[in-house]
Amino acid sequence: MATHLNRMPEKALTALFARTVKEPGKYFDGHGLYLLVRPNGSRFWLQRIVIRGKRTELGLGSASLVTLAKARDKAIENRRLAREGGDPLQAKHSALEILTFAEAARKVHEMHKPTWRNEKHAAQFLSTLETYAFPSMGKLKVSDVSTADVLAVLMPIWTEKNETARRVRQRMGTVLKWAVAQGWRTDNPAQDIEQALAKVTPAKTQRKAMPYTEVHGCIETVKASEATAATKLAMEFLVLTASRSGEVREARWDEIDLDAALWEIPASRMKAMRPHRVPLSPRALAILREAAALGGQEGFLFPGTKPGKPLSDATLRKLIRELGFEVDIHGFRTSFRTWAQERTNFPREVAEAAMAHTLGDKAEQAYARSDLFEKRRKLMATWADYLEAQTAEIVTLARG
Repeated sequence: MATHLNRMPEKALTALFARTVKEPGKYFDGHGLYLLVRPNGSRFWLQRIVIRGKRTELGLGSASLVTLAKARDKAIENRRLAREGGDPLQAKHSALEILTFAEAARKVHEMHKPTWRNEKHAAQFLSTLETYAFPSMGKLKVSDVSTADVLAVLMPIWTEKNETARRVRQRMGTVLKWAVAQGWRTDNPAQDIEQALAKVTPAKTQRKAMPYTEVHGCIETVKASEATAATKLAMEFLVLTASRSGEVREARWDEIDLDAALWEIPASRMKAMRPHRVPLSPRALAILREAAALGGQEGFLFPGTKPGKPLSDATLRKLIRELGFEVDIHGFRTSFRTWAQERTNFPREVAEAAMAHTLGDKAEQAYARSDLFEKRRKLMATWADYLEAQTAEIVTLARG
């Protein structure tokens, strides 16, 4: 790493330079302040200062979050305090005591929780850290966590539970990145840790899908099962609309327009974070009327057993598995997509739009403003007709 510590006039750096410099090195400014640029591109403000006769370094935060002007102000403040016999380092720690890794993780979790799309993701962030990271490093000050500590967490699970291990590494990195932003440390030991771990090729897992010729029989089996009425209706509605489990389970009555045969899913509940309109076939509407008769047209379409809560993903998955179908709930979308491709003449873009998939590059998307709603209405009606048929007849002609 190049070192640039030649004595220069005060305020030797510029705000533009601090934002754009990429060459690794130490760039001196004044009052002991310098910008540290690491080989990975990360940039931090540090100050070399004598405190009560002892030379030390203070971290002043990430350069991506702390401006040059603020770093200078802090450096001058620290130098003034030190000359008066005070201890800037002690003052900093007492003003905002450094948290343990576990405390920092919980704080980061609370900060990010409102931005996660569902409670499951929020819970998993903390639960994985509690399971794998907290036992060995939860009580360490977040400033004291080392690369060796991160390795000790990851090595036992890196090859056997690689996907989980990668998520744990990413979540530890998020906590440590926050600690850097607080000025409690200058590096993130979880950032490039994979170079010290064995190379593992992530296994490509394919969702288990049911052949579309068997979906009709599956629905009939569900209807005849001893599951709750809401569970059976939700399962059939999911298949009919080719929707994701979360979209159906968390669907609310204020998203439904029975007169227009329309379900409008808000962007906040869509994977692509874009609102999606779903045309409802006659059978889908009949399911909703049955659901309304069970619990009225308020709250969730398919409420769970706990008041005010939707059905859980485990409920649908358990139902299908207990009935002897070794498939994934998400796999019914694959069943629909394969049927549309093999048994109808509907264009590919219509089937993809029905699944809320985004086609083409950004330029193409900018011009493709239509969501092909009326064509999708015909497609979903054809799918519903196919599922209601007692035999798997080929639909050779698209409706329109």
